[in-house]
Amino acid sequence: MSQLSHYNDAGEARMVDVSAKSDTRRTARAHAFVKMSCEVLDALPKNPKGDPLGVARVAGILAAKQTAQLIPMCHSLPLSRVDVDFAIEDGGIRITTLAITTAPTGVEMEALTAASVAALTVYDMTKALDKRIEIQDIYLLEKTGGKSGDFHR
Repeated sequence: MSQLSHYNDAGEARMVDVSAKSDTRRTARAHAFVKMSCEVLDALPKNPKGDPLGVARVAGILAAKQTAQLIPMCHSLPLSRVDVDFAIEDGGIRITTLAITTAPTGVEMEALTAASVAALTVYDMTKALDKRIEIQDIYLLEKTGGKSGDFHR
């Protein structure tokens, strides 16, 4: 069995050394879905806590910028762009995020963190209306760049 990259020879967790890798343009898109009732969706414009999607967009962007502080083995990356988009659908809110960097390692965790925190923020901003809201389907949609190549779900 090959050695996992996040472990040293003694089997202890470590941060991977990416210093020999070249900076290249890397992108990642992620997804989350916040399942909620039609009543909550209809109440979004008059939500008692304010604009859930506006607050969630800012929260997702800030979260992407803090990923290295949240996920122990993540490298701090200079983010060139972070987008958080929402689509209101029957049954909930679909969140898609985009993170872009020029760095020696990928930006998937930043896109996933943005989607996760945006979803949590939507929940926080709407939970007073219904406690049954669910966060579902957090996953990577695609990534580009890097040695492992592109991935498209």
